[in-house]
Amino acid sequence: MVDHNEKILQELLKKPGNNVCADCGAGDPDWASYNLGIFICMRCASIHRGMGAHISKVKHLELDRWEDSQVQRMKEVGNTAAKHKYEERVPPCYRRPTKNDPQVLIEQWIRAKYEREEFCHPERQSYLSGSMEGFLMKRGKEDSRYQLRKFVLNENEDTLKYHVKEHKEPKGILKLSELNVSFAPAKIGHMNSMQLTFIKDGSTRHIFVYHEDPEVINCWYTAIRCAKLHLLQVAFPSTPQSDLLLRLPKDFAREGWLWKTGPRASDVHRRRWFTLDNRKLMYHDEPLDAYPKGEIFIGHESTGYHIKVSNTGNGCKEARFPFHLVTPERTFCLAAATHEDRAGWLSVIQQTLKRPLTPQDSTIEATLVRKRTTSNSISIFSGRWDCFLNTPMTS
Repeated sequence: MVDHNEKILQELLKKPGNNVCADCGAGDPDWASYNLGIFICMRCASIHRGMGAHISKVKHLELDRWEDSQVQRMKEVGNTAAKHKYEERVPPCYRRPTKNDPQVLIEQWIRAKYEREEFCHPERQSYLSGSMEGFLMKRGKEDSRYQLRKFVLNENEDTLKYHVKEHKEPKGILKLSELNVSFAPAKIGHMNSMQLTFIKDGSTRHIFVYHEDPEVINCWYTAIRCAKLHLLQVAFPSTPQSDLLLRLPKDFAREGWLWKTGPRASDVHRRRWFTLDNRKLMYHDEPLDAYPKGEIFIGHESTGYHIKVSNTGNGCKEARFPFHLVTPERTFCLAAATHEDRAGWLSVIQQTLKRPLTPQDSTIEATLVRKRTTSNSISIFSGRWDCFLNTPMTS
């Protein structure tokens, strides 16, 4: 039999805002923080519990016994009123997590709201200053070892630099305006890790970093986003902020293993790690490679880009679900290991094909096409030079 207080809680859940988790937006929350007066999901409840009862007191809506005073607190506050208080001054550049986001992002969002109260006290938002210095563990380009490196962010210079030795010249200089950053816990194998992706000498370069303190790695992530937004506001002063926010760093649309073969019938299938970054589909030998083996630009469907799906065998035992990505220059023959995996790739590529091109997309397309043309020309020249060297000389 449902007691009186449980009935009241179930009625409160029906109020607007209370039917989703106050922190990540997941539907049908079945937990609550009764001192904060909010309804939350099980995942967020575990984070609340980890902060300690002096910050948040957590109970299950049905399995725990509720006192009248605790129910009264839930009546007085609720998710909507709590958001007005604890999210009053969230910076536009701050990434508000959703239910499927990495643990570090959700945890630091919750701790920023209730433990540090960053959005009630803007002076605590150190990531808005446009500059940051600190040490991160960085993966080597040629090996898998992580070494301590000093990183320096400077919004005024549009740079993120890293140093092998603290007081020496920087080993690398990344342009903030061309940098993408994403959390990468599954790939790197560390909960507090990020992948930095940028252009170096005309090619995409990946850097993998982590820090033992989740607050530190989240602060770096947010500082990069905020600096990029400020740079965009300077470069495009008349563009609405809502449009500029769409150009801030995003997680990769999809990553995973696919099998790829060349354009000739005799070419064998090779297993590659594919990453879709905006309109760039990159493939690598391994997930943590510093450089991709190749990059495919995915343009708009109106300019000759499209997908062809085949349900017949492709001769690859490991991946029996083929599809073709057709570009104006070439058709790429790909295959997934399962029907579900292929469906996932088809979905994200189709969405990309339908999305309108931006001026920045056109610049990337021109760069990749020029790079591919140059590479092909070098290959042809090398082949002809080999033929010349192997041709016997006649007197």
